[in-house]
Amino acid sequence: MVIWTLAKKDLRLLVRDARAMVILLAMPIIFILVLGVSLGEGFGQKPADRLRVSVLLLDEGLPRHFDRIAMVREGAAWFAALPNGQGPTATLGAWSLANVVHPAWFPHESWAEMVLRDLNETADIRVELIDNRAEAEQLVRSGRRPAVLVLGKQFSKRVTRCSFLAGGWHDAYLLSATYPRPGDPIGLACHGFFDERQTALPLYLFDGLNPFFRDGIKLGVLDVEVLKDPKQQTASAIIDQVAQGSLLRVVMPWMIGRAFEKVGDRAFLELLGKEKQLPGMVQQFLTNPLVPAQQKRQLSIGLQTALQNLFSKYNLTAKTWAALTKELEHAGGGEGTTAFREEGSGLLKRGAIRYQLLVPSYLVMFAFFLVLTVGWLFVSERRQGTMKRLRAAPISRGQILIGKLIPCLALSLFQGFFVFLAGKAIFAMSWGPHPAWLAAVVAATSLAAMGLALLVAAVARTETQVAIYGPWLVLVLAALSGSLMGDRSLMPENMQTLSRITPHAWALDAYRELLTNPVPELGFVAQACGILVAFGVGFLALAWWRLRLD
Repeated sequence: MVIWTLAKKDLRLLVRDARAMVILLAMPIIFILVLGVSLGEGFGQKPADRLRVSVLLLDEGLPRHFDRIAMVREGAAWFAALPNGQGPTATLGAWSLANVVHPAWFPHESWAEMVLRDLNETADIRVELIDNRAEAEQLVRSGRRPAVLVLGKQFSKRVTRCSFLAGGWHDAYLLSATYPRPGDPIGLACHGFFDERQTALPLYLFDGLNPFFRDGIKLGVLDVEVLKDPKQQTASAIIDQVAQGSLLRVVMPWMIGRAFEKVGDRAFLELLGKEKQLPGMVQQFLTNPLVPAQQKRQLSIGLQTALQNLFSKYNLTAKTWAALTKELEHAGGGEGTTAFREEGSGLLKRGAIRYQLLVPSYLVMFAFFLVLTVGWLFVSERRQGTMKRLRAAPISRGQILIGKLIPCLALSLFQGFFVFLAGKAIFAMSWGPHPAWLAAVVAATSLAAMGLALLVAAVARTETQVAIYGPWLVLVLAALSGSLMGDRSLMPENMQTLSRITPHAWALDAYRELLTNPVPELGFVAQACGILVAFGVGFLALAWWRLRLD
C-alpha cells in the first residue's frame, strides 16, 4: 500500500507537465522521420541485398533461323583457309547438314538469358531488371545505382560470332576500311546484305569475333556497356567485375567447344594434309583421293578422342562452363531476378526496410533518456525535503526504490508501445511474425533503462550533476551500442562484440532478430530479454546500495 501511494504521487508529477510528455514521445518519432527520409536506399539491407546487379536488356535475341544459319556461318568461317572453289561447296554442305543437327544446336535461347541465368546462380547476387535506358541513366546519374549493365541489341548475335576460328572472307572485303568504296553499288549491296543489323533476310555469315583482351572481355565487342556513377567507383568496379566473370563463363566454353568440334571436320583434315612437316605417309593418306572419306573421318575422330583423353579433367565439346569443368548444373544459389521497383512509397518511403532498424534503434536510445527525468525527480525531492520526511517514516529503501520505479517503468513502457504504434501507422513498418515477443523486449528494455535511471538518480546529488551524468552516459552508451547510427551491422565485427557490455546492444539485436529475420530465432530473443532483466536488477541493486535519503 505504501509503495502504491509513492508510485501514484510520482506518476502525477510526471504527467502533470504535458508539454514535457509530448516532447518525450515526439522526439524519437522526429529522429526516425528525419533519418528515414535522408538515408540512402541501401540502408538496413543485408549484404546480399546490397550486392545487386542492375541489368538493362536490349538484346534482340538470336538471328532468325539460328540453327540453320549457324551451320552456314560455320562453313563460311573457313573461306579464308580452304582452296579456291571449295568455299561455296563447304557452305552448301553446311546448309544441308543443318536439317540433321538442328535439334541439337546450342543455344535455343538468347545469350542474354544465359548471362542472367549465370548471374542468378552466383551466390549472394540479386539481379534487378531495368525497363529502359532512360531509367537506367537516371538511376546512375542520381546515384541510386552505382552501375547498370546494359546488354545491347546485337549482344546475342555478337556472342554467336565469337570464335577462335579464322574470321573468313569478309575480313578482307566487307569489313575493311576501304569497302564499300563510295559509288560502289555491289560493295554497298554486299555490305548491307551481310550486315548484322539487318533482319529482313536470314543471312548472317560474319564470324571469328575475338572478345578477349588483357583485362578480360572487351565489352564493346559484344555490344555490352556498363553505365557507371563516377562518385561510386568502388561499387561500380565490383559490378563491372561481376559482369566480366559471368560473360567469361558464358563465352569461353562456347568458343572452346566450337573450336574442338572443328578437329572432327573434313575441312580440318584438308588443312592438316597441307602441312609440309607431316610424315609423307600421313600426308599421302590425307590427300589421296582413293582413300575413303570414312577412314579420314575416323582419323579426325581419333584425334578428338586423344585430345579429350589428354585433357580428361575437362569436356572440350561442352558449351557451358559447368559442362566444360565437368560440374553438375545447378539452379538457384543467387538471390533471384526482380524487376526494378522503388523501395517504400511516397516521400517518407513508407514500408522501406530502413524503418525496421530505425524505429527500434531510437526507441532504445530514448528509453534511456528517461535517466534525466528520473534524476531530476529525485534531486527535486531532496531539495524540497521530501526524502528526509520519507526517512522518518517507517519505509525501507527498497520500498522507496520500487515506489519510484513503478511510475517511471509505466512511462517507459508507454513510450515503447507508442513508438511502435506510430512506426506502424506513420512509417508502415512491419512488426514481424511474432509481435508478442516485441512486447517482451520492450518490457525488458524498459526495466534495464529504469534501473540505470534510478542508479544515476541515487548517485547524483544536484541538478547540475544530473545534467552532466545523464547526457554523457546516454550518448556514450548509444554510440557504443550502435543505436545512435541506426544500424548495428555498420559497426566493425569486434565492436559489435564489445558493445554487448551495454544493455542497448542486447535490445537492438533482439529487435533486429524479430523485425528483419523471416524466421526469428526465439531462443536468442529470450536470452536477450533475460540479460536485459539481469542488467535492470543489477542497476537496481546498485541504486539501493547507493541511495541516501538525506
